[in-house]
Amino acid sequence: MNVIEVLRLPLSVDLGGFVTLLGRLHVPHRVVEENAEQVLWVPPAMAEQVLELYRRHPDGDADLQALGVTEVVEPTLTPTASELAPSLKAQALACKATVAILLMCLPVVALTGLGDNLATLRWFTFQDYQVQGDYLYFVPLAQSLGEGQWWRPITPIFLHFGVLHLLMNGLWFWELGRRIERRQGPWTLLVLTLVFGLVSNLAQHVIGGPNLFGGLSGVLYGLLGYLWLYQRLAPNRLFELPRGVLAMMLVWLVVCMTGVVGQLGFGEIANAAHVGGLLIGCLTGLLGGLLARRKLSA
Repeated sequence: MNVIEVLRLPLSVDLGGFVTLLGRLHVPHRVVEENAEQVLWVPPAMAEQVLELYRRHPDGDADLQALGVTEVVEPTLTPTASELAPSLKAQALACKATVAILLMCLPVVALTGLGDNLATLRWFTFQDYQVQGDYLYFVPLAQSLGEGQWWRPITPIFLHFGVLHLLMNGLWFWELGRRIERRQGPWTLLVLTLVFGLVSNLAQHVIGGPNLFGGLSGVLYGLLGYLWLYQRLAPNRLFELPRGVLAMMLVWLVVCMTGVVGQLGFGEIANAAHVGGLLIGCLTGLLGGLLARRKLSA
């Protein structure tokens, strides 16, 4: 069962009484915080009745028989978590920045042939290069920047080397990015993506030297660190990660650093980008969480 948005109100409006009323009526519902607003979602078949109910009884002190809404829903209905989840389309419309960043990867993937087309790959790499025989000769970054190629420090995040690489990074960015966008808005996600991408790319360049690398994984570890520490300091349901996700991502980070993944034939891993992203993400989450906590206690 899909749900749709029926109310979008400022956080200053108390929905507690009305939500309690919906519970007494056994109406499946969900309230989420998005961009400093609270949004009420209900099944499409009940949207008009719920909206009318709110117009008459916003505080929840309703005469239930006045609207006859007790017959709208079967009293025994107990919705599951999946039944209360907004449709994929609704989530995409509510998380336009998340979707936009993911879509930006697609033309880059198409142009570079998932990293196989060296002639076009060089347009997006951290350093430009020249192909001579079997060797790549990298151009110093300072020279490229001096020639106006200002995009190079960030564009490697849109590069992907294989379908699995693209799918895994895309799924994780969808999972982490939309949490931040729903709570703090699209601009926050865009700024964090740029900052984490820049720092993780620089870390990989400094530690790994001139080489080919790319992908959203450095950004993903930044978002993970940000969500982790921000949530510990300023808890919010939108920032709650599924159980075991943090441990799994950290274990994967350690496994990649051992070199086992490369030895198994999955390609070289940009470990410095992962670590750099995680560190800047934790720092940003710590500072952001402290500020949010201070505002809540003020």
